[in-house]
Amino acid sequence: LILGCIILGFGVYAEVIADVVMLPGEAFAKAVTVRFKTDFGTTKVCFDASMTIIAGVSAFIIFHKLNGVGIGTILAALIAGLIANESFMNLVVTLNYIFGQIISFCVPLIVIGFIAPSITKLGKNASRLLGVALILAYTSSLGAALFSMAAGYTLIPHMSIQSAVDGLRSLPEVVFKLDIPPIMGVMSALVFSVMIGLAATWTKAVTVTKLLDEFQKIVLEIVQKIVIPILPVYIAFTFCSLAYEGTITKQAPIFISVILIVMAGHYIWMALLYTLAGIYSGRDPRGVIKHYGPAYLTAVGTMSSAATLAVALSCAKKAEPLRDDMVDFGIPLFANIHLCGSVLTEVFFVMTVSKILYGALPDMMTMVLFCVLLGVFAVGAPGVPGGTVMASLGLITGVLGFDATGTALMLTIFALQDSFGTACNVTGDGALTLMLTGYVEKHGIKHQDLHVDL
Repeated sequence: LILGCIILGFGVYAEVIADVVMLPGEAFAKAVTVRFKTDFGTTKVCFDASMTIIAGVSAFIIFHKLNGVGIGTILAALIAGLIANESFMNLVVTLNYIFGQIISFCVPLIVIGFIAPSITKLGKNASRLLGVALILAYTSSLGAALFSMAAGYTLIPHMSIQSAVDGLRSLPEVVFKLDIPPIMGVMSALVFSVMIGLAATWTKAVTVTKLLDEFQKIVLEIVQKIVIPILPVYIAFTFCSLAYEGTITKQAPIFISVILIVMAGHYIWMALLYTLAGIYSGRDPRGVIKHYGPAYLTAVGTMSSAATLAVALSCAKKAEPLRDDMVDFGIPLFANIHLCGSVLTEVFFVMTVSKILYGALPDMMTMVLFCVLLGVFAVGAPGVPGGTVMASLGLITGVLGFDATGTALMLTIFALQDSFGTACNVTGDGALTLMLTGYVEKHGIKHQDLHVDL
């Protein structure tokens, strides 16, 4: 992509300098430059930006959404930030501010819309095996978070991260400020969600429970139709701003190292889960692992536990150590509530971003609180589009105090390796299902027809 941009830029330069018959894109910019006496570079950037906007509108019309952020989006944003002039950056900074306000406004709604209804559903569907499954999923996610936190405090201080980099450019001021304050603070939304969810369960308030379910559907539509579509643009503009300043390009080796460390952490945690599952169940976990290759690769490709569910079920059915009824019950359930790989990733990434942007790691008590609450979000907010990091934006801003730049940077580097985090989640589900199998065997629970609706 970088080589292509360089070649394309040189081609446009040669085409304009030679003053020959040009392609429509350059010819239009040249005509505007001659007619209105404007700078060719600025005119060309504005023209290309308008083409990008048209492409985005077309995507909405045809696909009803923007495609996700990929490595091409990030590199294109970096290159644009490196070569952009101040006029172009005025537009970028202003739009990014507005998008950031919209996302911040939606965060408390996401917290209320998913935590409170999830608590009421757990109250309605509570059963012995479901309770065991929830404890296993939460323990795995919390353990992964604490493991990642310990690794962060051990490794990040020894990495050559410079929070203050010399020679950075200042971003232009926002041209137009559209302030959209949230309806309440993030922590207030979290406490409100827990209280209203528990109270509705205790009092068996059917009307309130139905209302919360309807509100969850409304919030889900807001996330799918508004938040998710603008995220790629918001992330791209943020990276463009960081590249313009020079921060992200000078820290690129750190991000590569961090992604590799997190991937190693995934494999360590999966090995630990399967070892513990084998010890508890008294069965050989290799009989499960050897069948999970297709599920792992599918998760890497789809970046979605839901999209991988059919393959994961097929793999688990082939595993002799797993009981069929536990597979039918556990695999679909854990696909929604067991997010150990995503949690592990997010914890290490927030610590890295904190060190890069704010010059220090969060204190230990703050990180412990973040890990405990993140595990609740992972279990209690199944099905949130965009994964764990999308559901936990409130924790990132409320507990850790990240600003718009930190949030966008967190979203971006998480998206770059989300496929491997999902693969860790899916593969880890097999280990928890093996633990469930061991539990029912130890407690003499007979084979039964089990399922769970989420």
